[in-house]
Amino acid sequence: MKRFHPMPSLLALLMAAALSAPVPASAGPGHDHGDAPPAPTGNGPSRQPDGSVFLPKPAQRQLGVRTLVAATGQHAKAFELAGTVVMDPNAGGKVQAVLAGRLEAGPKGLPGVGQAVRKGEVLAYVVPTAGAIERSNQLAQQAELRAARDLAARRVARLQELADTVPRKDIEAAESELHSLTQRLSAVGAGLATRDALVAPVSGVIASANAVAGQVVDARELVFEVVDPARLRIEALAYDPAQAHSVAGATLAVGGQRVPLRFVGAARSLRDQAQPLQFAGDSAALGTLALGQPVRVFVQSTDKVDGVQVPVAALLRNPANQTIVWVKEAPERFAPRVVTAVPLDGTSMAVTSGLQPGDRVATQGATLINQVR
Repeated sequence: MKRFHPMPSLLALLMAAALSAPVPASAGPGHDHGDAPPAPTGNGPSRQPDGSVFLPKPAQRQLGVRTLVAATGQHAKAFELAGTVVMDPNAGGKVQAVLAGRLEAGPKGLPGVGQAVRKGEVLAYVVPTAGAIERSNQLAQQAELRAARDLAARRVARLQELADTVPRKDIEAAESELHSLTQRLSAVGAGLATRDALVAPVSGVIASANAVAGQVVDARELVFEVVDPARLRIEALAYDPAQAHSVAGATLAVGGQRVPLRFVGAARSLRDQAQPLQFAGDSAALGTLALGQPVRVFVQSTDKVDGVQVPVAALLRNPANQTIVWVKEAPERFAPRVVTAVPLDGTSMAVTSGLQPGDRVATQGATLINQVR
């Protein structure tokens, strides 16, 4: 009797299952699907585990990183005030209509904003507009004066013919009456046809224009504003009266430029629970400002503070919203330092803690260093 061996059948089943199982496919070189992590490179900027930043020299030159050696000194303590650009009362003025009437263009037409004008130049005319009853009364008065003048003229002519028999004082009285009636008639006629000239009070440029040909304006209505751009003033509001008594100087930041200001004086009356302070500047940078433009005024007081003066761009925020600066600890290593600072002017701050003399603080490119991850 022949014996049955099941081993070949079991081996065949195992081989068939192995062939039917899915085999993971591997891509060739250069054809991966992005699953593998990128190869580490030690030559690029990177954030270190301790929070510092590794920044190679080529990257520093590319990012334009510049540093400043910290030096402690005494600086004038400053405080920031909200200010507004106003005109100098001696170098600016308003043109208002004295009478109600209709606007007419001047000899050179109606000026537009930004146009240069000279003191005494006629900008526009206002033709008075009278009501029907008022105009009728003026015309009736004009007719009466004209008739009285004609009678006075004939009386003077008759008296002059009888000059040998009529006293001289009667002739002079008649001539005086004729002259008075003539002047009154001219005044009434001028009142019907006159127009008020609006002239520039100072030399400068037109800051605002509210004039259109044929426009009807009321008395005391503002038509033009003339201002000298080189002589603008800054008005700031101080809510602490003690600040007005400790002003040693002030600066204004205009487009990254530090503009020195001269303290003119403080008002003796409050406005909106604040004391107005006025500053004047001789810099041409003030000419780029507009009337009513809000600005920030940094006022230096007589008090002093010890600290390191650094540009405003060097101060940044970390993820914990703390004020930091980046200090260069090695040729290619920058470390963050938590500091406290007070404002000095519009372009610099005084670091009062967190820095040591001799530290190299990143002043340019610090924002890019802070973004390295």
